[in-house]
Amino acid sequence: METYRIRPAGRHLITIGEGLIQDRYAAILELVKNSYDADSSDVIISFNVDEGRDNFTIIVEDHGHGMSIEEVIDKWMVPSTNDKVARRKSPNGRILQGRKGIGRYAANILGRKMKLETIQNSYKTTLFIDWDQFVNAKFLDEVELTIDNEVCSDKNGTKLTIVASKEDIDEWQKQIDILRSELKKLIPPGAPFLAKSEFKIMLVFNNFFLEQTKKHEEEIQPYPILDLYDYKITGKISADGTGKLIYENQKARNTLSEEVHFCLGQTNCGEIVVDIRVYDRDKDSIELLIARGLRDETTNKYLKNLETRQLLNSLNGIGVYRNGFRIRPLGDADFDWLKLNEQRVQNPSLKIGINQVIGYVHIESEEKSNLEERSARDGLKDNLAYNRLKEITCEIIASLEEKRFVYRRKAGLSKRTKVIEKELEKLFDYSHLQKSVSIALKKSGLNDLTISEINKMIEKEQIDKNAIIDDIKTTVAIYQGQATLGRIVNVILHEGRRPLNYFTNQISNLKFYTQKIKEDTSDSIFDKIIKITSGFHENASIFVNLFSRLDPLAAKTRATRSDYNLYQAIYTAAQVFENEFNIHSIEFSIKGSNIATWNGWKQDIYTIFTNLIDNSIFWMIHTKAQNKHIEISILEGENGDWYVDYEDSGPGIERDLLESGVIFEPEFTTKPNGTGSGLGLAIAGEAAQRNGLQLIALYNIQGVHFRLNKE
Repeated sequence: METYRIRPAGRHLITIGEGLIQDRYAAILELVKNSYDADSSDVIISFNVDEGRDNFTIIVEDHGHGMSIEEVIDKWMVPSTNDKVARRKSPNGRILQGRKGIGRYAANILGRKMKLETIQNSYKTTLFIDWDQFVNAKFLDEVELTIDNEVCSDKNGTKLTIVASKEDIDEWQKQIDILRSELKKLIPPGAPFLAKSEFKIMLVFNNFFLEQTKKHEEEIQPYPILDLYDYKITGKISADGTGKLIYENQKARNTLSEEVHFCLGQTNCGEIVVDIRVYDRDKDSIELLIARGLRDETTNKYLKNLETRQLLNSLNGIGVYRNGFRIRPLGDADFDWLKLNEQRVQNPSLKIGINQVIGYVHIESEEKSNLEERSARDGLKDNLAYNRLKEITCEIIASLEEKRFVYRRKAGLSKRTKVIEKELEKLFDYSHLQKSVSIALKKSGLNDLTISEINKMIEKEQIDKNAIIDDIKTTVAIYQGQATLGRIVNVILHEGRRPLNYFTNQISNLKFYTQKIKEDTSDSIFDKIIKITSGFHENASIFVNLFSRLDPLAAKTRATRSDYNLYQAIYTAAQVFENEFNIHSIEFSIKGSNIATWNGWKQDIYTIFTNLIDNSIFWMIHTKAQNKHIEISILEGENGDWYVDYEDSGPGIERDLLESGVIFEPEFTTKPNGTGSGLGLAIAGEAAQRNGLQLIALYNIQGVHFRLNKE
């Protein structure tokens, strides 16, 4: 038997560069990371064009520890080496960025020829590479490279000189702003992993721009707009899911930072540090943003409204950073990895869109976080850790969205949702019109009898219109009852699935035994048939019971207002969730008077308490509450009127949300993305008002506390 060796083709290194590195900007970013890994205090990227504009070079130079000739031969020239994986940290303690051992081959995207000069301990190693040699060679080991090594007196460092095509000059001139933007995004402001190590990125242009023949240098700095946010939430979530973040609002004057506490369970993606900055984009907010000091970096003039919007469009996105450097394309303006725009379409008053946010999410190394980069440098692998990263980031953003929603409501920056029934009553309330007409007619000298007749005509018109209002109110109440039924469809499906499965599975068995009885009339066959038919009866009873409990919410007509037993009405609403109480070990109790009566529509009581109980069950399960219970008390007040207190053992409601009243606003929800519509409490509140009642939320140390009483 003969043995053979795998021999990579000569194009292998070209494939690594062109196939795995996204574009020329990504290529330069890879070389910048290498300079960082070399413990350099800076990296200088220069674009150089000679006076005749015939020669164009790109130079990437650093002042790190450089490489010895052995390191060049045994590591730099070896594709996919695991050197950095094994070392993990640089000599000065920086966490190494390179993991795949391929970043250096990005240079072949930038030009066809390259010279590597690296100095370590007074020895300079020089390597010349013509990438076309690899294209033309059949096998990789057929390409011979010339390496020089000599003594020198220069300081340690590495310099890559890439000979680019002169045809690339015009293209780079058009797109240099994109590179500048990518470099600005590379290291976010206040990056926690870079706080102890200075690392500057310099851009240098030598005779590069036609209108600028002299040498031009600039240090890459974060965009000034980053400090001019409207709202910001920052802080650290530990691997166990706990964290204390800081929320800030720069739109409101004289406001203090606010602590926001999180307890999200094990992250499964390591420790996370977040910095989320949000900008309102309405006309007045853009003008306020400019007034805070948003100027052009070159001219120092204030930006205009359109320029500010364009700047936000180019910078928006939430980037993911590992050890301080962004993982592309996460954070690109057109890469909405958290699906923020989809959520905003569903709930525009509460949710923010991708074009409103500039954010930074810092993650740990692959070993600690299980967040693995794709080999093609195009994001993170889709695994459990990545999904948890998305969930946690969305929960943090949701916390900011809630506080932003409350502030905008208080400040009158968004339209407050009106209660439709009260607005309808205002629409056809002619009392002010009657008074004004009477005064005007009296002044004109018209006699009292005629004025009285005119007022009667107005009163009749109001009575006719009020009849229409009553019909509309009835229709709204029916729709809200059916909307509540839709909210608890999971309860219906869960409870109906078991009897439905019985019917599905036993029908075939019943058919089998009815055929078999023609051949075998023994008692055992009859017993099996009787057992199956008894099961049909038992499971049909479950359906009958379920539908009877749901019937009040599904009614297509509305009963007239009448006296009803309050205890019985609440008990009937709670019966819908009887199966859920048993499955999730939720203790449910109604205490107090069982003879109290109210006058109104019993269906509305069903609607109110169905929505309250459904919310309680969700939150107690979601937060893994211990000793889950719901307690309803029917009590008599000092004035002799009955009222109802509703409490549970869930996470409760934050005080600022209670004080603002936003929890009763349609579309406002604190449930995780996709699990809440923001309609439950709004429907419950309107059902109460329809009956001359008010549903209020009181602060409770643990769990929610609602009170339903007469207005």
